[in-house]
Parts: sequence; structure tokens; C-alpha cells
Amino acid sequence: MPASPPKLFSILIPARNEEGCVCSTVRDVAAKLSGRGIPHEILVINDGSTDQTSPLLHALAVELPVLRVLDKPAPHGIGLALIHGLDHMRGDAVAIMMADESDSPDDLVRYWDLLCEGHECVFGSRFITGGRVDDYPPLKWVLNRLLNNIIRLLFTVRLNDTTNAFKAYRREVIDGCRPLIAPHFNLLVELPLKAIVRGYTWTITPISWKNRTTGIAKLKMREMGSRYLFIILYVWLEKFFSRGDYRRPLS
Repeated sequence: MPASPPKLFSILIPARNEEGCVCSTVRDVAAKLSGRGIPHEILVINDGSTDQTSPLLHALAVELPVLRVLDKPAPHGIGLALIHGLDHMRGDAVAIMMADESDSPDDLVRYWDLLCEGHECVFGSRFITGGRVDDYPPLKWVLNRLLNNIIRLLFTVRLNDTTNAFKAYRREVIDGCRPLIAPHFNLLVELPLKAIVRGYTWTITPISWKNRTTGIAKLKMREMGSRYLFIILYVWLEKFFSRGDYRRPLS
């Protein structure tokens, strides 16, 4: 029996020193979801910003009741920030977006529609028919394709954009994937791989991505290589050696 449609869509946006774009990102998301009549909240997790990100967001929250700003204390890291947001969200469905306007609110509406159809996870891909990237850095593209193809081979899945942050889940998936242990960008791999390995239903939809025009990218591949490898192997070991101990309960 298909799951009932979710009632509230929580949008999680981690932000660290994103004064140049985070408010426009929030405005665009709120306008798109409100225009479609989608009940939502927007949680921006301020992860130790040293610029004007926090005061700008708090001022915007006075204007936009759907916005909540969570000023997360140390330790910092995008994974820890997102876990903090997941712990405080009110929705029964959640999407993770970046603050830099790289993700499209139009795709967010498609995510909601697919969740309402009964899917438990919606994974966007920029690299399937209908997907698009704009101004993707060439070296980052090569490393992205290499890592995602390794994941496809290890887990024998058709998903080819596992490392992309922009995904959506029902709350029961998030709860079923706990404990979440990755403190950095590797959380964005831990979540979808755990959801797949633990038996939640998922679908793929094409999405668009554009490179940021303000601020500085936070992902440092030289620092993240070993962390990605750790979390991939961690979930791979669960898949093949846990004998199903962590899979979702059968209904």
C-alpha cells in the first residue's frame, strides 16, 4: 500500500559565510513552494559564519514566517550542521539544498510531487537525460564521475549522482538511517547509501545545477577523499556483512 502524502516539507540549507546568496536562495525557495501551495518550512543552519550571514537571516526571518534560523555552536562541519537541522525539523519530509543558488527550486517542487506519489526517497541526478550542469569545473567533474562510478560498481545501483547534496527523504527514512556519523560532506553520501542498503524505496529524477556566482565553495576534495572512502566502505560493510540487522522492519 503506497505511503500517504507528506503534510509538511522541511527544506534544510546549511550556510557558512554565505552572505552574498543565502537570502536570495531562501526567498526563491519560499516563493516557489508558496506559489504551488506546498506547506513548508525552511531551516537554515548557520554553521559558524563569521560574516553577515546570521544577522541577514534573522532579519529575513521577521519577514518570512516559514524561515527558521538555527545558529549551530561548534564543532562545525556541514554534516554536523545537517544532523542538527534534521534533529530540529518539524516536517514529515525533508530536502537538503545548498545556500549558493546552485540547486533549482523548480526541481524541489518535483521532489515534493514524487514524495506525494509514495516514494520514500527522491534522488536527483545531473547526469541523466534531462539533467543539466552549467559551468561545472572540469577537474571537479572528472573527480565526481570517477567517485560516482566507483559507488555504482560497489553497490550495484543505477544512481549515478550519489555525492550530490540535493536529495529528498521522508522522515521515517532519516530515522531509519540513524545513527548518522559523518561530520563533513561525506554525510551526503552516507544518507542515500544507507537508505538504499536499508531497503527504503527510491526514485531518480533529472535536475539542473549551476555554479555559484558569489562566495567560495566549501568542498575541498583533497581533504575529503579519505572521508568519502571511509563512509563508502562503512556502508558497504553494512550491506554485505551485517546480515540485514539494520534493514527497515517488514510491514
